[in-house]
Amino acid sequence: MSIDFVVHDADDAVGVVVVEGVEAGQMLTGWVMDQDKTLQFEVKDAIPIGHKLAIRDLAEDETVIKYSIDIGRVVQSIRQGEHVHVHNVKTKRW
Repeated sequence: MSIDFVVHDADDAVGVVVVEGVEAGQMLTGWVMDQDKTLQFEVKDAIPIGHKLAIRDLAEDETVIKYSIDIGRVVQSIRQGEHVHVHNVKTKRW
């Protein structure tokens, strides 16, 4: 089985794409490392390698967790499979 994204912890809200050429409508397989299990769902956007995707729906003002760490706040709701980046997540530092 080919892995398209990785998730470090089951409580994370995002995974990181580890393959080139992810396009909208593609079915992706992700590996949840701490549980050694896989997830599979359709991606909604083209997502570059190294970028984040939502592994579940995220509501506005919700905290985004990556690698078990708070990386920011959702500023625009995000659906599972959408690209998570500066257009929909902002830091809480300022």
